[in-house]
Amino acid sequence: MLIVWGRPTSVNVQKPMWLIGELALAHQRNDVGGAFGGLDTDQYISMNPHQLIPTLQDDTVTVWESEAILRYIAGKYGEQYFPADPSARAGIDQWMSWVQSTWAPAMTAVFGSLVRVATTDRDPTVFASYVSNLHKVAARIDKILMSRPYLAGESLSLADFAFASFLYRYYTLEISRPELPHLNNYYDRLCERPAYVEHVQVDYDGLRVPGAERQ
Repeated sequence: MLIVWGRPTSVNVQKPMWLIGELALAHQRNDVGGAFGGLDTDQYISMNPHQLIPTLQDDTVTVWESEAILRYIAGKYGEQYFPADPSARAGIDQWMSWVQSTWAPAMTAVFGSLVRVATTDRDPTVFASYVSNLHKVAARIDKILMSRPYLAGESLSLADFAFASFLYRYYTLEISRPELPHLNNYYDRLCERPAYVEHVQVDYDGLRVPGAERQ
């Protein structure tokens, strides 16, 4: 049985949990990180020396870093999401790398400003620049999704698990959003997947610091 270490409100935990849900794999998730603590114990450090979440245990195998965990789970249990053929994998891998280099930082800047910073401490000019950058990145994806149903092609893949785990936050944060019909349609289709609803659409208001409450 798979054991996932990490709190449900972490987007990096949500990525593999969504995949596990889609594959209906037997699993156990242990709450650690954030308010749960537990990352500084000898047991956890022996699994993950970086003291971050998530960490995956699968019998004698231990894997940390969310994208590495996605690749491991798909490689062993769900090849339909990460084919063995190198040319097929390359198209998925490049999008996973893009999520880490471009989409995740853009999302994190806005999310952190709204949730991790009190309203009175927020620089309006800086925050506006974060939102503007996020919208530019999202518009780029809208154009991609104009010509295909999923990020890397015709079917759901690890690229989507990496990217779309952030979309619940994108669509529920208190920001204005441009009209992006193809991204909206993509998100609506994902919202019809029970595993996405269960593992990604997780209320994050408990992460807000005092003074960062919804306006």
